[in-house]
Amino acid sequence: MLGLDPGTKTIGVALCDPSHTVATPLLTIQRKKAAVDLAELQRLVAEHGIGGIVVGHPLNMDGSSGPRAQAVRAFQRNLEKAIDLPMLLKDERLSTAAVERSLIAQDTSRRRRAEVIDAHAAAYILQGVLDAV
Repeated sequence: MLGLDPGTKTIGVALCDPSHTVATPLLTIQRKKAAVDLAELQRLVAEHGIGGIVVGHPLNMDGSSGPRAQAVRAFQRNLEKAIDLPMLLKDERLSTAAVERSLIAQDTSRRRRAEVIDAHAAAYILQGVLDAV
């Protein structure tokens, strides 16, 4: 499975192991044009033999859907057109904050955190789905 944390500037990407036990950060895609981003995701799906995708859904703290959540749903609709796989939107409230706290606890530098936080957030989101199944 592939986990995605789509933002306005980047897309964090994570993978899980074949037994669907552990999610691991893979990379961060710097967003360009939608077609370029989708092509990169198609490449990753083919390269890693992906069977399903979990997309982080940034709901507001009260559970309502704001502009970011609407943008992610539009991203997911485009992704579904480009990649014919089962997809799940997963509530990702506080995922980035939790990951940042973890990286700080590991004494990760501010610069390094900025480089890896999106991929780690994608792994956090994907791990939440794996743990719930």
